[in-house]
Amino acid sequence: MASQNGNREEFVEGWTLAQTLGEGAYGEVKLLLNRQTGEAVAMKMVDTRKHPDASASVKKEVCIQKFLQHPHILRYFGTRRQNEIEYIFLEYAAGGELFDRIEPDVGMSVDDAKCFFNQLMDGVNYLHNKGVAHRDLKPENLLLDEHDNLKISDFGMATMFRIKGRERLLDKRCGTLPYVAPEILIRPYSATAADIWSCGVILVAMLSGELPWDEPSLGCAEFVKWKSDISWMTITPWSKVETLALSLLRKILEPDSRKRITVKDIIEHKWCRAKLSENKRNNVEMPRAKRFRSNDYSRGDNPVNLTQPTPQIVQQKDDNSNDNTNNDQRSDFCFSQPTLMEDLILCTQMNPTQSTQNPFHRLVKRMTRFSVTTPSDDTIKRIIDTVSSMGYVWKTTDTNILTISTVDRRKIQLVFKINLIEMSENVLVDFRLSKGDGIEFKRRFIQIKKSLADIIGKEQHFW
Repeated sequence: MASQNGNREEFVEGWTLAQTLGEGAYGEVKLLLNRQTGEAVAMKMVDTRKHPDASASVKKEVCIQKFLQHPHILRYFGTRRQNEIEYIFLEYAAGGELFDRIEPDVGMSVDDAKCFFNQLMDGVNYLHNKGVAHRDLKPENLLLDEHDNLKISDFGMATMFRIKGRERLLDKRCGTLPYVAPEILIRPYSATAADIWSCGVILVAMLSGELPWDEPSLGCAEFVKWKSDISWMTITPWSKVETLALSLLRKILEPDSRKRITVKDIIEHKWCRAKLSENKRNNVEMPRAKRFRSNDYSRGDNPVNLTQPTPQIVQQKDDNSNDNTNNDQRSDFCFSQPTLMEDLILCTQMNPTQSTQNPFHRLVKRMTRFSVTTPSDDTIKRIIDTVSSMGYVWKTTDTNILTISTVDRRKIQLVFKINLIEMSENVLVDFRLSKGDGIEFKRRFIQIKKSLADIIGKEQHFW
């Protein structure tokens, strides 16, 4: 590391570590910027000294991602290992996460949902044709580029289910409970059918702003009603969804995996093929073939070290394991990719002549932020009072950064960070999900924002 500038560090000559994008079970994700060209890369850092079991997981993830080339799959650029630290270089998703576009209890416009869903199915179709099952599809793992094209990310749970034309059933219980298919809780299961089910739950979330059930089991009343009771049509989320979309969801969320609709038939369904508004036509733009050379990172000096502790992950066995441990939830932090306002300042300074439509003006796009008129210290006190009254646990992890911990209604841990950034005339209050469900996170954000309404500035900009 050649130099430091605040929290911005020089990784190698010409490349700056501008910001931490997210945390994972084994490390961090950093935004890597080329100061001259303005090119951006997401870099996962995995410290195998702290997590010896991470090496096999990283090797499997890289093995799968390195041969995937599709406009709706987050692109893999390369990997490097130095001094027990694994670096994985990935396409930077400038538009943020899909969950950030989902308004709690509302969802999004049908046009937007249709556009994102068609792109998701295009990507899933490609994965399945390659013999790859993702096994953890959810809005937190779906990112957007600067043109709002969807990118499937986080292949930490992915596996090959077809090799040399021969398919196998899977029996590893993994994924996130509200999104997993019912057969995963029983096992063994079809890889393709399980991924398709998860896509159906994602579509429900996009169209309604809520999840249909906590888990697809007989112990969940909402799922039982969907499975066997006609009265489900009169309750949310189904009452918010138009008839044609419901007809598709009934085929996708078919409890019997043998009867579940295929990806091919989903793509041909009338709802998916219905014409979009002119401004929502799919405008896929492939990333440039070459962002950087992997040799750019072959320096002999010490690499950047992780500076934050990472949580423990629940160990999971291979698909053929006889272990019956409940592994339906990963005890880790999502590798999300929003950044902070200071990155915009940095990028603007790097190349001030670029058009206002360039990707750097989209790097910081996120709906979970607002500006306030009170100084940072006063704002922090207000936030602490608010989250304390809500029963949340908080701690300061850095200057002007609060980490908030709670549980959602499913008793699943929810962790998010609040970063206060002092601007020229006000203070930007930036929220970022670290762990848990994105929709539940946005519910908490809305509650906190309402409690601070008297100090929020009149003009709000989310980019």
